[in-house]
Amino acid sequence: MKKCFSLFILLGLSYGAFSQKKIKLFNGRDLSGWHTDVPDVDSKGAPNPFSVVDKKLVVQAQPSGHVITDAVYKNYELEVAYRFTAKPGNCGVLLHCSKPRMLYGMFPQSIECQLMHTNAGDFWVIGEDIVVPDMEKRRKGPKENWGNTEDKERHILNLGDGAEKPVGQWNTVKIKCLDREVWVWVNGQLMNYGYNATVNSGQIALQAEGSAVEFKKVVLKKIKL
Repeated sequence: MKKCFSLFILLGLSYGAFSQKKIKLFNGRDLSGWHTDVPDVDSKGAPNPFSVVDKKLVVQAQPSGHVITDAVYKNYELEVAYRFTAKPGNCGVLLHCSKPRMLYGMFPQSIECQLMHTNAGDFWVIGEDIVVPDMEKRRKGPKENWGNTEDKERHILNLGDGAEKPVGQWNTVKIKCLDREVWVWVNGQLMNYGYNATVNSGQIALQAEGSAVEFKKVVLKKIKL
C-alpha cells in the first residue's frame, strides 16, 4: 500500500506540469461568478455572512451557509489562502458540488476538504464518497456505520497534524482534482489523497460554519490532459 500510495503522490505532483494559466475565481472586488446559499437569509431575513472588504472575502461566524461558484469545474488545481480572524473553528472547501442543501438542509452534495482549525486537510463526504489508503484506520467510526448522509460516519482523517500556521496568519491550501482523485496540501505539506471518488466535477463552495474567516486568494488552474 505504501509503495502504491507513493506512486499516486508522484503522479499527482507530475500533473502540475500540464496546468494552464491561472483563473482568479475571487477577483478581490466583489462576488462576480459566485452566489450565496444561506438558509437563514432566505427564511429569516438574516444578514448575509459573506462580503468583500479590502480585497478579502470576509466570512462572518453566523449564519451558516456557503458561497458557491456559478460554473462547474473538472480537472483542476485550486489554491486557497485563508485565515481565522477571531476564535478559530470550522470552515471548509466543498468540491464537486451538485444537489443544493443536501446536508442539514444547508450544504450541497459534495466532497469537503476540511479547513477546521487543527484539522485542515480532512475529508468529509456529503452524498458522495472517496477512498483513501489505510481506509479502515483513517475513516472515523466502525465500518458498518460508514456513509455519506448526516446520520452516518462521514469523516476521513488527514495524514498528520502540524501543517497549519498560528491563528491570524495566512494558510495556503492547494487541492488537485484529477478525474476521480483528490490531493490536498496545507502550507506545502501533503495532508490527504483520495481516489475512486463517486464524482469528478461540479461547483466549488466555501463555507460559513460558526467561525470568522477571511479568504484573500481563490485561484484555479485547469489541468490539460
